[in-house]
Amino acid sequence: MTSAPTANPIHRLGSVLRKDLVGGVLLLVAMLSALVIANSPWAEGYFALRDMHIGIDFPGLDHTVGEWASEGLLALFFFLVGLELKTEFVDGELNDLRKAALPVVAAFGGVAVPALIYVAVNLSNNQDPSTMQGWAIPTATDIAFAVSVLAVVGASLPTAMRTFLLTLAVVDDLIAIVIIAFFYTDDLQPQYLLLALIPLALFYFLTQRFMIFFLTRGWAAWVILLPIGVITWLFVLEAGVHATIAGVLLGFMVPVLHVNRRVIRGDAPELGLAPTLEHRFRPLANGLAVPAFAFFSAGVAVGGWDGVMGSLSDPVAIGIILGLIFGKTVGIFGSSYLMDRFTPATKDQDYSWLDLGGLSMVAGIGFTVSLLVAELSFGTGSPHNDHAKVGILTGSALAALLGGTLLGFRNSAYKKLRERGVPVDKLDTP
Repeated sequence: MTSAPTANPIHRLGSVLRKDLVGGVLLLVAMLSALVIANSPWAEGYFALRDMHIGIDFPGLDHTVGEWASEGLLALFFFLVGLELKTEFVDGELNDLRKAALPVVAAFGGVAVPALIYVAVNLSNNQDPSTMQGWAIPTATDIAFAVSVLAVVGASLPTAMRTFLLTLAVVDDLIAIVIIAFFYTDDLQPQYLLLALIPLALFYFLTQRFMIFFLTRGWAAWVILLPIGVITWLFVLEAGVHATIAGVLLGFMVPVLHVNRRVIRGDAPELGLAPTLEHRFRPLANGLAVPAFAFFSAGVAVGGWDGVMGSLSDPVAIGIILGLIFGKTVGIFGSSYLMDRFTPATKDQDYSWLDLGGLSMVAGIGFTVSLLVAELSFGTGSPHNDHAKVGILTGSALAALLGGTLLGFRNSAYKKLRERGVPVDKLDTP
């Protein structure tokens, strides 16, 4: 009797890195490592590495290590966001607006209320008007980390809860992309945007015309599509638009096949080129791009306990913490309740309003996009940016702790009911 052949180690590693939980853990490890090193005897080396220039003397190709992480590697993450958005609009949860209406509106509520809280806090302490530039920092939800928390504490929770959270996070990403494009773009150079249309159109033509070729040959995307994407990224960067927008635009160029209805963010390659490319590039994003960005963005020298307290006394940090913890919860839960109460859209009956409250808290985990918006708002190394990082890390940690604890209790209740054989449609109010 012969045993089954052992999977290729690279394939096994890729399968591990595709998991939401693994991506969230690597993100957390990278951020904690940055904080520890930035407040250790090795701090000088850390900041020197972050600010070291790497590249060649050519427009768009000479950046610091930190800039390569935020404007280069993170573009790959946003390329996957673009693929995911395209797939959901064409063949996923966002295809049916009636079904998606509640989480979509909840996402807008989860953006508006935190922004309003941040603005109110900083208006009440208007000694430094520049703090208003960070109004969008607490509006983001980190998909990888929020789903990781749900995966850790919610094995017995209804599947509909994960679908709600992912749909909300996807729409939240779309809103963040629009905010970055319209509010954090300076010195626009239209000629470079026009030049970017050439490789972007070529990318569209190749993926549409030779879709089967790229589906069946795994190497082709790396050898053909990736260089075209890099050229597009370079032109968008030189245009004055944050380069992550290039990743989203490229993602939207990829076709999606109508095969079967899919669960959001499924990795099955047979569903089309967009989910296939997401499947192939996800390990690189989870294993390198996002952790590298987090490592070079989260490092802040807090200066001991007094430094932490000083950072948390800044209206920037206060507005971010309140926005992530209370703003997200009130915005998401409140808009969901109003939609359910006054419109034809209804909450899924598989979970209760208490469950939705836990999801709303978990959505306050901001991390990746919040750190990016903080850099765009205040600049790397500025005092407000450092205080914003402390606020993001504190608010996100508290949101994860509070929301995760509540969902953990709910998970135990569902688990007991399932063990007693209670039907799924009776699990609404355990």
